[in-house]
Amino acid sequence: VMTEEISQIVDTSQGQDVMLEVVNMIESINFKAILISFLFYFVFGFLLYAALFAAVGGMVDNETDSNQFSTVVSLPLIIAIVCAPTMVNNPDSSLGLWLSMIPFTSPVSMMIRIPFGVPYWQIAVSLIILVLTFIMITWIAGKIYRTGILMYGKKTSLKEIWKWLRY
Repeated sequence: VMTEEISQIVDTSQGQDVMLEVVNMIESINFKAILISFLFYFVFGFLLYAALFAAVGGMVDNETDSNQFSTVVSLPLIIAIVCAPTMVNNPDSSLGLWLSMIPFTSPVSMMIRIPFGVPYWQIAVSLIILVLTFIMITWIAGKIYRTGILMYGKKTSLKEIWKWLRY
């Protein structure tokens, strides 16, 4: 009977230690930084991909052609999701750092890394690169859309798109 009581006391104290560790981990998370980062990455990630898909819409005139271009546009997001378990296991790895800095993967990969404590300078650099890329892609998409919308019925090639960008 005495050993059962001792084992219950030991089990209870181990359970309390685990609960204290979980509570300490939750208290160490900076929810304000996560929420603000989520809003910025969501908005600018959405705008970046909206500009990319607008460029695809300006390049093609039927749904079949748009499917192959939209797959290429979606590929960076898929890569970030596939690499997510690696970033969760080691958020400070070079893979996590570089996926966080590449603007096409940063909205997903940085949100995976931030709860683990990313330096603020990395968040700032990543956001600046994302915003600048959004502005550049929007400008390029505008040029493609302006010319491509007038080219109804004509198949687009990379050479043709390059000409549109130079107009």
